Amino acid sequence: MKHIVWMVPLVAVSLLSCQNDQKKESLEVFPVTTAALIDTNAFVDYVAEIKAVQNVEIRAKLTGYLEKVHVDEGAHVKAGQLLFSIDDREYKEQLAKRRALLKSAQAEVKSNELEVQNTRQLVEKGVVSKIELEFAKNKLLSSKAKVEEAIAEEEHARLVLSYTKIKAPFDGIIDRLPIKIGSLIAEGTLLTNLSQNNEVFAYFDVSEKEYLDFMSKLTRKGTQERSVSLVKANGDLHEVSGFIETMDGQIDDQTGNLAFRARFKNPQELLKHGSTGKVRIAKKFKKVLVIPQKSTIDIQDKTYVYVVNRSGKLSIRPITIAYRLPHLYVISKGLSSKDTFVYEGLQLVNDGMMIRKEAIPIKKILRDLSKF
Repeated sequence: MKHIVWMVPLVAVSLLSCQNDQKKESLEVFPVTTAALIDTNAFVDYVAEIKAVQNVEIRAKLTGYLEKVHVDEGAHVKAGQLLFSIDDREYKEQLAKRRALLKSAQAEVKSNELEVQNTRQLVEKGVVSKIELEFAKNKLLSSKAKVEEAIAEEEHARLVLSYTKIKAPFDGIIDRLPIKIGSLIAEGTLLTNLSQNNEVFAYFDVSEKEYLDFMSKLTRKGTQERSVSLVKANGDLHEVSGFIETMDGQIDDQTGNLAFRARFKNPQELLKHGSTGKVRIAKKFKKVLVIPQKSTIDIQDKTYVYVVNRSGKLSIRPITIAYRLPHLYVISKGLSSKDTFVYEGLQLVNDGMMIRKEAIPIKKILRDLSKF
């Protein structure tokens, strides 16, 4: 009987251990890893909006019928090249009228000059009084004022006539031509756009912290830190490096960002006004905490990881991303190098779930990611 009494607890413990083992074996296996604290040289990309250094709207400065279009869409034009002609007959008539009025005013001045000379001679002979001479002089001054007015009106008519010939203000590329020959156009009508694309601006936003870091580097290392690259919309790198040349004067109240402007030469003129791309800035990271991008999940506007404790229970945790590197995120808040989290398969897990852990060293993951 003593043997039976002592064997019961042993059997119970054995059964409990078997049940625990069976529960562990029934749990799904997921790879887990930890964050890495590293130094690295990488680059940071910023979404950029590309603008031509010079881009203007070509608009009509008077009303009339579009008589001729001298260029085609997409054409390269030179400064001063004729682009559009507006019917000028009405404006030529106005100029001719102003010229005639000018000649009439000039003739009146000559007549009044002769009158002043004759009146002066009569005054010297005592035939008329000096008052008559003053009247003649005033009449001459009035006629001269009319001449000046007529000259101004003639010059204005000539200027208006010149508006019928619309020329390129600088070298550039013609955009669309929405108005066709024969159309009646009003003053201010948009005829086309002209862009000079041999150089372009790339506008991009940086955070206040990044702005302060950038200015600190300029102070320590000089203007070479202004050098940047441009990734085009198709993913190719622009063949010419550019430089950051200026920035906005204040930080945006809504976003907390500051707009930078970089300039790039565009020798083949592949970049067009209104293009998109990414400004790429080389950056040195020292002792930053990184995790694989595939180990995160985005929910609305926040990013999360699934942290696993010693017993294998998962808990979802928000993290703050400081920078995005190729295949990696630099974490500023939410994780430490001691935390263990699910490496991949996040679409199959949920908060509070129990899993079996398959530890994968973060160094191995970083080596594998560096091959891509």
